[in-house]
Amino acid sequence: MTIPSGQAPCEETSSVRPAEDTPAAGARAGTGRRDFDLRALLAERGAERYDLHAKHLNHQLPRMLHTIGFDKVYERAEGAHFWDADGNDYLDMLAGFGVMGLGRHHPVVRQALHDVLDARLADLTRFDCQPLPGLLAEKLLTHSPHLDRVFFGNSGTEAVETALKFARYATGRPRVLYCAHAFHGLTTGSLSVNGEDGFRDGFAPLLPDTAVPLGDLDALARELRKGDVAALIVEPIQGKGVHEPPPGYLRAAQDLLRRHKALLIADEVQTGLGRTGDFYAYQHEDGVEPDLVCVAKALSGGYVPVGATLGRDWIFKKVYSSMDRVLVHSASFGANAQAMAAGLAVLSVMENERTVEHARAMGERLKSRLAALVDRYELLSDVRGRGLMIGIEFGRPRSLKLRSRWTMLQAARKGLFAQMVVVPLLQRHRILTQVSGDHLEVIKLIPPLVVDEGDVDRFVEAFAAVMDDAHSGGGLVWDFGRTLVKQAVANR
Repeated sequence: MTIPSGQAPCEETSSVRPAEDTPAAGARAGTGRRDFDLRALLAERGAERYDLHAKHLNHQLPRMLHTIGFDKVYERAEGAHFWDADGNDYLDMLAGFGVMGLGRHHPVVRQALHDVLDARLADLTRFDCQPLPGLLAEKLLTHSPHLDRVFFGNSGTEAVETALKFARYATGRPRVLYCAHAFHGLTTGSLSVNGEDGFRDGFAPLLPDTAVPLGDLDALARELRKGDVAALIVEPIQGKGVHEPPPGYLRAAQDLLRRHKALLIADEVQTGLGRTGDFYAYQHEDGVEPDLVCVAKALSGGYVPVGATLGRDWIFKKVYSSMDRVLVHSASFGANAQAMAAGLAVLSVMENERTVEHARAMGERLKSRLAALVDRYELLSDVRGRGLMIGIEFGRPRSLKLRSRWTMLQAARKGLFAQMVVVPLLQRHRILTQVSGDHLEVIKLIPPLVVDEGDVDRFVEAFAAVMDDAHSGGGLVWDFGRTLVKQAVANR
Protein backbone atom coordinates (compact mmCIF):
# COMPACT_ATOMS: atom_id res chain seq x y z
CA MET A 1 0.00 0.00 0.00
CA THR A 2 1.18 3.54 -0.75
CA ILE A 3 0.12 6.40 1.46
CA PRO A 4 -2.03 8.74 -0.70
CA SER A 5 -0.45 11.97 -1.79
CA GLY A 6 -0.70 14.74 0.79
CA GLN A 7 -1.49 12.32 3.59
CA ALA A 8 2.01 11.13 4.55
CA PRO A 9 3.10 11.97 8.08
CA CYS A 10 5.97 14.46 8.20
CA GLU A 11 9.02 14.16 10.41
CA GLU A 12 9.24 16.71 13.23
CA THR A 13 12.43 18.77 12.84
CA SER A 14 12.24 20.78 16.08
CA SER A 15 12.22 19.54 19.62
CA VAL A 16 8.92 19.70 21.51
CA ARG A 17 8.79 20.07 25.27
CA PRO A 18 6.89 17.38 27.16
CA ALA A 19 3.31 18.28 27.99
CA GLU A 20 4.09 18.98 31.62
CA ASP A 21 6.57 21.72 30.63
CA THR A 22 4.26 23.65 28.27
CA PRO A 23 2.75 27.02 29.29
CA ALA A 24 -0.74 25.52 29.44
CA ALA A 25 0.34 22.76 31.80
CA GLY A 26 -0.66 24.77 34.85
CA ALA A 27 -4.22 25.16 33.60
CA ARG A 28 -4.42 21.45 32.71
CA ALA A 29 -3.03 20.44 36.07
CA GLY A 30 -5.68 22.47 37.87
CA THR A 31 -3.41 25.23 39.26
CA GLY A 32 -6.04 27.84 38.44
CA ARG A 33 -4.10 29.68 35.72
CA ARG A 34 -6.37 30.79 32.85
CA ASP A 35 -4.98 32.32 29.68
CA PHE A 36 -8.47 32.52 28.18
CA ASP A 37 -11.67 33.29 30.09
CA LEU A 38 -14.74 32.72 27.94
CA ARG A 39 -17.23 33.94 30.51
CA ALA A 40 -15.32 37.17 30.99
CA LEU A 41 -15.18 37.69 27.21
CA LEU A 42 -18.93 37.21 26.87
CA ALA A 43 -19.62 39.52 29.78
CA GLU A 44 -17.40 42.19 28.23
CA ARG A 45 -18.43 41.92 24.58
CA GLY A 46 -21.73 40.01 24.49
CA ALA A 47 -23.82 43.17 24.11
CA GLU A 48 -22.08 43.80 20.77
CA ARG A 49 -23.53 40.65 19.19
CA TYR A 50 -25.65 42.30 16.50
CA ASP A 51 -23.01 44.91 15.63
CA LEU A 52 -20.34 42.21 15.34
CA HIS A 53 -22.50 40.21 12.93
CA ALA A 54 -23.29 43.30 10.86
CA LYS A 55 -19.60 44.17 10.58
CA HIS A 56 -17.89 40.80 10.20
CA LEU A 57 -20.46 38.14 9.15
CA ASN A 58 -23.57 38.04 6.97
CA HIS A 59 -24.69 41.66 7.25
CA GLN A 60 -28.21 40.84 6.03
CA LEU A 61 -28.95 38.62 9.05
CA PRO A 62 -29.06 41.37 11.69
CA ARG A 63 -30.85 43.62 9.21
CA MET A 64 -33.57 41.00 8.72
CA LEU A 65 -33.87 40.32 12.46
CA HIS A 66 -34.23 44.02 13.24
CA THR A 67 -36.88 44.42 10.54
CA ILE A 68 -39.20 41.71 11.84
CA GLY A 69 -38.48 42.28 15.53
CA PHE A 70 -36.61 39.02 16.07
CA ASP A 71 -33.51 40.79 17.43
CA LYS A 72 -33.87 39.25 20.87
CA VAL A 73 -31.11 38.61 23.37
CA TYR A 74 -31.45 35.13 24.84
CA GLU A 75 -29.38 34.52 27.96
CA ARG A 76 -29.79 30.78 28.50
CA ALA A 77 -31.68 27.74 27.27
CA GLU A 78 -32.75 24.31 28.44
CA GLY A 79 -34.93 21.68 26.82
CA ALA A 80 -37.56 23.36 24.65
CA HIS A 81 -37.22 26.81 26.23
CA PHE A 82 -35.08 29.99 26.15
CA TRP A 83 -34.91 32.75 28.76
CA ASP A 84 -34.02 36.41 28.27
CA ALA A 85 -32.22 38.69 30.71
CA ASP A 86 -35.50 39.59 32.41
CA GLY A 87 -36.31 35.94 33.09
CA ASN A 88 -39.05 35.70 30.46
CA ASP A 89 -39.37 32.22 29.00
CA TYR A 90 -39.75 31.51 25.27
CA LEU A 91 -41.06 28.28 23.77
CA ASP A 92 -38.88 26.91 20.95
CA MET A 93 -40.92 25.42 18.09
CA LEU A 94 -37.97 25.57 15.69
CA ALA A 95 -35.28 23.44 17.38
CA GLY A 96 -32.46 25.15 15.50
CA PHE A 97 -33.95 23.94 12.18
CA GLY A 98 -34.18 20.47 13.71
CA VAL A 99 -30.74 20.24 15.27
CA MET A 100 -32.03 20.31 18.85
CA GLY A 101 -33.93 17.04 18.76
CA LEU A 102 -33.38 16.45 22.48
CA GLY A 103 -33.72 20.12 23.27
CA ARG A 104 -30.87 22.23 24.54
CA HIS A 105 -28.29 21.02 27.03
CA HIS A 106 -29.58 17.55 27.73
CA PRO A 107 -27.67 16.43 30.84
CA VAL A 108 -26.72 13.01 29.43
CA VAL A 109 -25.20 14.52 26.27
CA ARG A 110 -23.42 17.20 28.29
CA GLN A 111 -21.92 14.57 30.59
CA ALA A 112 -20.77 12.48 27.62
CA LEU A 113 -18.90 15.48 26.22
CA HIS A 114 -17.30 16.22 29.59
CA ASP A 115 -16.27 12.58 29.79
CA VAL A 116 -14.75 12.42 26.31
CA LEU A 117 -12.78 15.63 26.88
CA ASP A 118 -11.52 14.41 30.25
CA ALA A 119 -10.47 11.10 28.66
CA ARG A 120 -7.86 12.95 26.53
CA LEU A 121 -8.16 10.39 23.74
CA ALA A 122 -5.56 10.21 20.97
CA ASP A 123 -8.17 11.46 18.53
CA LEU A 124 -7.86 12.06 14.77
CA THR A 125 -4.43 10.52 14.43
CA ARG A 126 -5.66 9.49 10.95
CA PHE A 127 -3.76 6.22 11.00
CA ASP A 128 -5.50 4.19 13.66
CA CYS A 129 -9.01 2.92 14.40
CA GLN A 130 -10.66 4.49 17.42
CA PRO A 131 -13.56 2.62 19.08
CA LEU A 132 -16.18 5.39 19.21
CA PRO A 133 -16.88 5.60 15.43
CA GLY A 134 -17.37 1.86 15.23
CA LEU A 135 -19.66 1.85 18.24
CA LEU A 136 -21.80 4.70 16.87
CA ALA A 137 -22.00 3.08 13.44
CA GLU A 138 -23.04 -0.22 15.03
CA LYS A 139 -25.76 1.54 17.03
CA LEU A 140 -27.07 3.54 14.06
CA LEU A 141 -27.25 0.49 11.84
CA THR A 142 -29.55 -1.32 14.29
CA HIS A 143 -32.26 1.10 13.14
CA SER A 144 -31.70 0.20 9.45
CA PRO A 145 -30.92 -3.52 9.57
CA HIS A 146 -30.80 -3.80 5.76
CA LEU A 147 -27.79 -1.43 5.69
CA ASP A 148 -24.23 -2.37 6.58
CA ARG A 149 -21.77 0.53 6.75
CA VAL A 150 -21.49 4.20 7.72
CA PHE A 151 -19.41 7.16 6.62
CA PHE A 152 -19.16 10.00 9.15
CA GLY A 153 -18.80 13.60 8.03
CA ASN A 154 -19.68 16.92 9.58
CA SER A 155 -23.11 18.05 8.36
CA GLY A 156 -26.26 17.16 6.48
CA THR A 157 -25.03 18.62 3.22
CA GLU A 158 -21.82 16.57 3.56
CA ALA A 159 -23.88 13.43 4.16
CA VAL A 160 -25.75 14.18 0.92
CA GLU A 161 -22.51 14.86 -0.96
CA THR A 162 -21.25 11.46 0.17
CA ALA A 163 -24.41 9.74 -1.03
CA LEU A 164 -24.24 11.46 -4.43
CA LYS A 165 -20.61 10.48 -4.93
CA PHE A 166 -21.16 6.90 -3.78
CA ALA A 167 -24.23 6.45 -5.98
CA ARG A 168 -22.44 7.74 -9.07
CA TYR A 169 -19.37 5.62 -8.48
CA ALA A 170 -21.22 2.45 -7.55
CA THR A 171 -23.52 2.56 -10.61
CA GLY A 172 -21.10 4.14 -13.07
CA ARG A 173 -23.82 6.61 -14.09
CA PRO A 174 -23.70 10.41 -13.99
CA ARG A 175 -27.22 11.63 -13.23
CA VAL A 176 -29.16 11.85 -9.96
CA LEU A 177 -32.88 12.63 -9.91
CA TYR A 178 -34.43 14.79 -7.22
CA CYS A 179 -37.90 16.12 -6.48
CA ALA A 180 -39.19 19.59 -7.22
CA HIS A 181 -39.09 21.86 -4.13
CA ALA A 182 -36.58 19.56 -2.42
CA PHE A 183 -33.88 20.82 -0.08
CA HIS A 184 -30.74 18.72 0.34
CA GLY A 185 -28.08 21.28 1.26
CA LEU A 186 -26.15 24.20 -0.18
CA THR A 187 -22.71 22.91 -1.17
CA THR A 188 -22.25 22.49 -4.90
CA GLY A 189 -23.22 18.83 -5.18
CA SER A 190 -26.20 19.03 -2.87
CA LEU A 191 -27.20 22.33 -4.48
CA SER A 192 -27.42 20.45 -7.77
CA VAL A 193 -30.29 18.43 -6.31
CA ASN A 194 -31.93 21.43 -4.63
CA GLY A 195 -35.41 22.00 -6.00
CA GLU A 196 -35.55 25.76 -5.43
CA ASP A 197 -34.18 28.24 -7.98
CA GLY A 198 -33.70 30.88 -5.29
CA PHE A 199 -30.86 28.85 -3.81
CA ARG A 200 -29.39 27.85 -7.18
CA ASP A 201 -29.42 31.22 -8.96
CA GLY A 202 -25.96 32.58 -9.67
CA PHE A 203 -24.06 29.41 -8.75
CA ALA A 204 -24.09 27.61 -12.11
CA PRO A 205 -22.75 25.43 -13.61
CA LEU A 206 -24.00 22.68 -11.34
CA LEU A 207 -24.01 18.91 -11.76
CA PRO A 208 -26.22 17.47 -14.54
CA ASP A 209 -29.14 16.32 -12.39
CA THR A 210 -32.86 16.42 -13.13
CA ALA A 211 -35.96 17.31 -11.11
CA VAL A 212 -39.14 15.23 -11.14
CA PRO A 213 -42.40 16.12 -9.36
CA LEU A 214 -42.79 14.56 -5.94
CA GLY A 215 -45.14 11.58 -6.25
CA ASP A 216 -45.05 11.42 -10.08
CA LEU A 217 -44.07 7.83 -10.95
CA ASP A 218 -44.56 8.38 -14.69
CA ALA A 219 -42.01 11.20 -14.69
CA LEU A 220 -39.60 9.02 -12.74
CA ALA A 221 -40.04 6.14 -15.20
CA ARG A 222 -39.41 8.42 -18.20
CA GLU A 223 -36.08 9.56 -16.78
CA LEU A 224 -35.02 6.05 -15.79
CA ARG A 225 -35.60 4.77 -19.32
CA LYS A 226 -32.79 7.03 -20.53
CA GLY A 227 -30.35 4.63 -18.84
CA ASP A 228 -28.02 7.20 -17.24
CA VAL A 229 -29.62 7.61 -13.81
CA ALA A 230 -27.55 6.65 -10.78
CA ALA A 231 -30.17 7.36 -8.11
CA LEU A 232 -33.23 9.22 -6.91
CA ILE A 233 -32.71 11.29 -3.76
CA VAL A 234 -35.87 12.08 -1.83
CA GLU A 235 -37.00 13.52 1.49
CA PRO A 236 -39.69 11.17 2.83
CA ILE A 237 -41.41 14.39 3.96
CA GLN A 238 -40.25 17.56 2.25
CA GLY A 239 -39.11 20.23 4.67
CA LYS A 240 -40.23 23.07 2.42
CA GLY A 241 -43.98 23.25 2.87
CA VAL A 242 -44.12 19.94 4.77
CA HIS A 243 -45.31 17.84 1.84
CA GLU A 244 -45.58 14.05 1.87
CA PRO A 245 -45.56 11.91 -1.28
CA PRO A 246 -48.75 9.95 -1.99
CA PRO A 247 -49.14 6.68 -0.06
CA GLY A 248 -47.16 3.91 -1.73
CA TYR A 249 -44.93 6.27 -3.72
CA LEU A 250 -41.65 5.43 -2.01
CA ARG A 251 -42.15 1.67 -2.40
CA ALA A 252 -43.21 2.02 -6.04
CA ALA A 253 -40.29 4.37 -6.77
CA GLN A 254 -37.91 1.87 -5.14
CA ASP A 255 -39.24 -0.92 -7.36
CA LEU A 256 -38.80 1.23 -10.49
CA LEU A 257 -35.27 2.17 -9.51
CA ARG A 258 -34.29 -1.43 -8.90
CA ARG A 259 -35.64 -2.54 -12.26
CA HIS A 260 -33.40 0.08 -13.87
CA LYS A 261 -30.40 -0.71 -11.63
CA ALA A 262 -30.52 2.69 -9.94
CA LEU A 263 -30.40 3.49 -6.22
CA LEU A 264 -32.80 5.07 -3.73
CA ILE A 265 -31.27 7.70 -1.43
CA ALA A 266 -33.37 8.76 1.57
CA ASP A 267 -32.47 12.19 2.92
CA GLU A 268 -33.39 11.88 6.60
CA VAL A 269 -31.28 14.84 7.73
CA GLN A 270 -34.34 16.61 9.14
CA THR A 271 -36.93 13.82 9.25
CA GLY A 272 -34.70 11.20 10.89
CA LEU A 273 -34.09 10.25 14.52
CA GLY A 274 -37.70 10.27 15.64
CA ARG A 275 -38.90 13.54 14.15
CA THR A 276 -41.92 12.01 12.38
CA GLY A 277 -42.90 9.43 15.00
CA ASP A 278 -40.71 6.62 13.68
CA PHE A 279 -36.94 6.47 13.87
CA TYR A 280 -36.79 7.24 10.12
CA ALA A 281 -39.61 8.75 8.09
CA TYR A 282 -39.24 6.19 5.29
CA GLN A 283 -40.29 3.55 7.82
CA HIS A 284 -43.87 4.83 7.68
CA GLU A 285 -44.22 2.86 4.45
CA ASP A 286 -43.84 -0.93 4.51
CA GLY A 287 -41.15 -2.49 2.38
CA VAL A 288 -39.07 0.63 1.77
CA GLU A 289 -35.34 -0.08 2.14
CA PRO A 290 -33.20 2.75 0.75
CA ASP A 291 -29.75 1.94 -0.55
CA LEU A 292 -28.27 5.03 1.10
CA VAL A 293 -29.61 7.07 4.05
CA CYS A 294 -28.38 10.52 5.08
CA VAL A 295 -28.65 11.72 8.69
CA ALA A 296 -27.28 14.66 10.69
CA LYS A 297 -28.88 17.46 12.74
CA ALA A 298 -30.37 15.73 15.83
CA LEU A 299 -27.52 13.18 15.94
CA SER A 300 -25.30 16.01 17.19
CA GLY A 301 -27.23 16.50 20.41
CA GLY A 302 -27.06 20.19 19.52
CA TYR A 303 -23.36 20.39 20.34
CA VAL A 304 -20.91 18.93 17.81
CA PRO A 305 -21.62 18.99 14.06
CA VAL A 306 -21.95 15.50 12.64
CA GLY A 307 -23.33 13.88 9.52
CA ALA A 308 -23.62 10.23 8.59
CA THR A 309 -24.27 8.36 5.36
CA LEU A 310 -25.49 4.80 5.85
CA GLY A 311 -25.28 2.38 2.95
CA ARG A 312 -25.19 -1.13 1.64
CA ASP A 313 -22.00 -3.16 1.88
CA TRP A 314 -21.53 -3.54 -1.88
CA ILE A 315 -21.67 0.23 -2.43
CA PHE A 316 -18.95 0.91 0.14
CA LYS A 317 -16.82 -1.93 -1.20
CA LYS A 318 -17.02 -0.52 -4.70
CA VAL A 319 -15.96 2.94 -3.56
CA TYR A 320 -13.20 1.66 -1.29
CA SER A 321 -12.16 -1.08 -3.69
CA SER A 322 -8.47 -1.29 -2.78
CA MET A 323 -5.98 -0.09 -0.18
CA ASP A 324 -4.84 2.59 -2.64
CA ARG A 325 -8.38 4.01 -2.45
CA VAL A 326 -8.58 3.96 1.34
CA LEU A 327 -8.85 7.77 1.50
CA VAL A 328 -10.66 8.35 -1.77
CA HIS A 329 -13.49 9.87 0.24
CA SER A 330 -12.75 11.24 3.71
CA ALA A 331 -13.34 14.18 6.04
CA SER A 332 -10.69 15.85 8.18
CA PHE A 333 -12.97 16.15 11.21
CA GLY A 334 -15.18 13.19 10.39
CA ALA A 335 -15.69 10.68 13.21
CA ASN A 336 -14.01 12.93 15.78
CA ALA A 337 -14.38 11.75 19.35
CA GLN A 338 -16.62 14.59 20.54
CA ALA A 339 -19.12 14.08 17.72
CA MET A 340 -19.13 10.32 18.20
CA ALA A 341 -19.67 10.67 21.95
CA ALA A 342 -22.53 13.09 21.38
CA GLY A 343 -24.13 10.72 18.87
CA LEU A 344 -23.85 7.73 21.18
CA ALA A 345 -25.35 9.74 24.03
CA VAL A 346 -28.23 10.91 21.83
CA LEU A 347 -29.13 7.37 20.77
CA SER A 348 -28.91 6.18 24.37
CA VAL A 349 -31.26 8.93 25.55
CA MET A 350 -33.70 8.21 22.73
CA GLU A 351 -33.85 4.56 23.73
CA ASN A 352 -34.03 5.11 27.49
CA GLU A 353 -36.52 7.97 27.39
CA ARG A 354 -38.61 6.48 24.55
CA THR A 355 -38.18 9.68 22.56
CA VAL A 356 -39.68 8.31 19.33
CA GLU A 357 -42.88 7.22 21.04
CA HIS A 358 -43.09 10.54 22.87
CA ALA A 359 -42.67 12.48 19.62
CA ARG A 360 -45.45 10.45 18.03
CA ALA A 361 -47.83 11.11 20.92
CA MET A 362 -47.07 14.85 21.15
CA GLY A 363 -47.31 15.15 17.36
CA GLU A 364 -50.73 13.55 17.32
CA ARG A 365 -51.91 15.91 20.07
CA LEU A 366 -50.53 18.99 18.31
CA LYS A 367 -51.82 18.07 14.86
CA SER A 368 -55.30 17.10 16.05
CA ARG A 369 -55.73 20.29 18.08
CA LEU A 370 -54.59 22.44 15.16
CA ALA A 371 -56.70 20.54 12.63
CA ALA A 372 -59.76 21.28 14.76
CA LEU A 373 -59.19 24.99 14.06
CA VAL A 374 -59.44 24.74 10.27
CA ASP A 375 -63.22 25.12 10.23
CA ARG A 376 -63.03 27.95 12.76
CA TYR A 377 -60.68 30.24 10.80
CA GLU A 378 -61.23 30.98 7.12
CA LEU A 379 -57.61 32.10 6.68
CA LEU A 380 -56.43 28.64 7.81
CA SER A 381 -56.58 26.16 4.94
CA ASP A 382 -54.66 23.03 6.00
CA VAL A 383 -52.75 21.29 8.78
CA ARG A 384 -50.52 18.40 7.71
CA GLY A 385 -47.45 16.39 8.61
CA ARG A 386 -46.33 13.51 10.81
CA GLY A 387 -45.07 13.38 14.36
CA LEU A 388 -43.46 16.65 15.35
CA MET A 389 -43.04 17.91 11.79
CA ILE A 390 -46.20 19.85 11.03
CA GLY A 391 -47.13 22.38 8.38
CA ILE A 392 -49.82 25.02 8.93
CA GLU A 393 -50.97 26.48 5.60
CA PHE A 394 -52.94 29.68 5.11
CA GLY A 395 -55.18 30.43 2.15
CA ARG A 396 -57.50 32.93 0.50
CA PRO A 397 -60.42 33.78 2.83
CA ARG A 398 -64.09 33.83 1.84
CA SER A 399 -65.25 37.11 3.35
CA LEU A 400 -64.81 40.24 1.25
CA LYS A 401 -63.03 42.33 3.90
CA LEU A 402 -60.42 39.69 4.68
CA ARG A 403 -60.07 38.76 1.01
CA SER A 404 -59.17 42.34 0.02
CA ARG A 405 -56.43 42.44 2.66
CA TRP A 406 -55.16 39.00 1.64
CA THR A 407 -54.99 40.15 -1.98
CA MET A 408 -52.99 43.24 -0.97
CA LEU A 409 -50.42 41.04 0.77
CA GLN A 410 -50.18 38.59 -2.12
CA ALA A 411 -49.64 41.44 -4.58
CA ALA A 412 -46.73 42.74 -2.51
CA ARG A 413 -45.09 39.35 -1.86
CA LYS A 414 -46.40 35.86 -1.36
CA GLY A 415 -45.62 34.58 2.12
CA LEU A 416 -46.27 37.82 4.01
CA PHE A 417 -49.33 36.55 5.84
CA ALA A 418 -47.41 33.60 7.29
CA GLN A 419 -44.76 36.07 8.45
CA MET A 420 -47.54 38.18 10.00
CA VAL A 421 -48.43 35.16 12.15
CA VAL A 422 -44.85 34.23 13.07
CA VAL A 423 -44.00 37.71 14.37
CA PRO A 424 -46.81 38.11 16.97
CA LEU A 425 -46.25 34.53 18.08
CA LEU A 426 -42.80 35.67 19.17
CA GLN A 427 -43.52 39.26 20.18
CA ARG A 428 -46.75 38.71 22.10
CA HIS A 429 -46.60 35.04 23.09
CA ARG A 430 -42.85 34.37 23.24
CA ILE A 431 -42.98 31.40 20.85
CA LEU A 432 -40.31 30.97 18.17
CA THR A 433 -41.48 29.56 14.82
CA GLN A 434 -40.55 29.90 11.14
CA VAL A 435 -42.12 30.38 7.74
CA SER A 436 -41.54 27.12 5.89
CA GLY A 437 -39.90 28.63 2.82
CA ASP A 438 -39.63 31.68 0.63
CA HIS A 439 -42.92 32.70 -1.01
CA LEU A 440 -44.89 30.14 1.00
CA GLU A 441 -47.93 30.77 3.19
CA VAL A 442 -46.90 27.90 5.46
CA ILE A 443 -45.54 27.82 9.00
CA LYS A 444 -43.44 24.75 9.81
CA LEU A 445 -43.37 23.40 13.36
CA ILE A 446 -40.32 21.27 14.21
CA PRO A 447 -39.99 21.64 17.99
CA PRO A 448 -37.57 19.67 20.13
CA LEU A 449 -38.85 16.13 20.53
CA VAL A 450 -39.00 16.65 24.29
CA VAL A 451 -41.92 19.13 24.22
CA ASP A 452 -44.67 18.15 26.62
CA GLU A 453 -48.45 18.53 26.73
CA GLY A 454 -48.15 21.94 28.37
CA ASP A 455 -45.91 23.16 25.54
CA VAL A 456 -48.30 21.83 22.91
CA ASP A 457 -51.31 23.47 24.56
CA ARG A 458 -49.42 26.74 25.00
CA PHE A 459 -48.68 26.87 21.30
CA VAL A 460 -52.22 26.06 20.21
CA GLU A 461 -53.72 28.68 22.52
CA ALA A 462 -51.26 31.33 21.34
CA PHE A 463 -51.85 30.44 17.70
CA ALA A 464 -55.62 30.71 18.18
CA ALA A 465 -55.18 34.14 19.79
CA VAL A 466 -53.15 35.37 16.80
CA MET A 467 -55.74 33.99 14.38
CA ASP A 468 -58.52 35.67 16.37
CA ASP A 469 -56.67 38.95 15.94
CA ALA A 470 -56.16 38.37 12.23
CA HIS A 471 -59.85 37.60 11.67
CA SER A 472 -60.98 40.66 13.61
CA GLY A 473 -59.89 42.78 10.66
CA GLY A 474 -57.61 45.02 12.71
CA GLY A 475 -55.10 44.91 15.50
CA LEU A 476 -51.37 44.36 15.58
CA VAL A 477 -51.35 41.57 12.98
CA TRP A 478 -52.58 43.78 10.15
CA ASP A 479 -50.59 46.79 11.39
CA PHE A 480 -47.46 44.70 11.01
CA GLY A 481 -48.75 43.49 7.64
CA ARG A 482 -48.66 47.05 6.33
CA THR A 483 -45.05 47.34 7.49
CA LEU A 484 -44.15 44.13 5.65
CA VAL A 485 -45.84 45.36 2.47
CA LYS A 486 -43.79 48.55 2.53
CA GLN A 487 -40.61 46.55 3.10
CA ALA A 488 -41.43 44.12 0.26
CA VAL A 489 -42.10 46.96 -2.18
CA ALA A 490 -38.92 48.77 -1.15
CA ASN A 491 -36.83 45.63 -1.79
CA ARG A 492 -38.03 45.15 -5.37
